[in-house]
Amino acid sequence: MKVVIVDDHPLVRKGLKSLLTLDGSMEVLGEAANSREALLLFSSVKPDLAIVDLRLGSESGLDLIEEALRQGVECKFVVFTTSSNEDMFRRAKEIGVAGYILKEAFPDELLHALRLIGRGRRYYDPGVLDMIMESSTLTEINDSREQLTPREKEVLIEMGKGLSNKEISNSLFITEFTVKKHVSQILAKLDVSDRTRAALYANAHGFVTYV
Repeated sequence: MKVVIVDDHPLVRKGLKSLLTLDGSMEVLGEAANSREALLLFSSVKPDLAIVDLRLGSESGLDLIEEALRQGVECKFVVFTTSSNEDMFRRAKEIGVAGYILKEAFPDELLHALRLIGRGRRYYDPGVLDMIMESSTLTEINDSREQLTPREKEVLIEMGKGLSNKEISNSLFITEFTVKKHVSQILAKLDVSDRTRAALYANAHGFVTYV
């Protein structure tokens, strides 16, 4: 597989070139430190794969990839970066990069990823995917909170303290029947099966505070 390296740090380029050359299945055809050099390199050597840093000094590696695609460059692109920024990752996917790999990856991981990409697969660093999953979970939690009315939040707080429906009724000066209605709505909105799980949710996500 014919490879070019685009990174503004000479030591990174040298390290990558040494690693890929030792692998034997890849040939490094050239290096570039910025977008201008990279576009000239793409057109002159016609690589199969370009490893591109997300940040090229004051330039964007994703902007470079988009411009290369506009110019008809047909190689596969892999973003190689220290950043696990979710927005950058999503943009990279949208423009069709074949891989997104963090620079903290071990050499064997990097080589494995590049071989997969060379065989037509895509590879996204597990560290980035874990970050996005955690972010999605937090978003779901926030969405659940936003669905609750102010009164339902008050009821949930009392549930988190372990109060019964009658005790919540006395605490909030509402009827026990109204409490039952609120509890049903809370269970549905939080997608939990019983009040014990709702109480655990309330404590785990900061609804209940103890002075």
